[in-house]
Amino acid sequence: MALIAPSLLSCDFLRIGEEIQWLESSEADWHHLDVMDGRFVPNLSFGLPVIAAIHRMAQKPLDVHLMIVEPEKYLAEFRKAGADHITVHLEACTHLHRTLQQIHELGAKAGVAINPHTPVSLLYDVLEQVDIVCLMSVNPGFGGQKFIYRTLEKISMLRQEIDARNLSTLIEIDGGVGLQNAETILKAGADVLVAGNAVFADSNPAGVISQLKRISVNRFAF
Repeated sequence: MALIAPSLLSCDFLRIGEEIQWLESSEADWHHLDVMDGRFVPNLSFGLPVIAAIHRMAQKPLDVHLMIVEPEKYLAEFRKAGADHITVHLEACTHLHRTLQQIHELGAKAGVAINPHTPVSLLYDVLEQVDIVCLMSVNPGFGGQKFIYRTLEKISMLRQEIDARNLSTLIEIDGGVGLQNAETILKAGADVLVAGNAVFADSNPAGVISQLKRISVNRFAF
């Protein structure tokens, strides 16, 4: 069964307390939090104070996705704010192995995200140190984009590599995910679905999460 991580970037920030409350009572597994700095991606979102506030209400893990330059400078602060998972971008980390070590030393799960143009093979040298690989299936920075279907082949390649090494690394897909393509994404080998607009723009968001949770698949390779 897939893990579902609704992206709070798509929530109603005037009602964020209520949004957290219903997510906590829903079948969602994680809260996905996108941190954008306006430099690594062409957009700004939220930072430490918002994450700390969410942490005070949330019991489910905070899946924090850092779309920022020099993330290694802020890892301890994000962990202190309540991040259970800290995902950094391969493209933003000159010393990725060291950064992953830092995250683990802080007691958080370590994730690595890659942009649509980045080959999954660039992760192979650090795969044993990674708890979560986040494959961006849209160009990062904005919600509401269409899923890039080339991502399916990348999922399959990464799944084969993880399975061949007998690792427990999770494959997370972020961008353009919804009921229209979730089954295909899971068949390709994904474990975690990040859903933003598909959940929060629906009149029954908890129902969408339930439908995503109930998708049962047999995996295939491309």
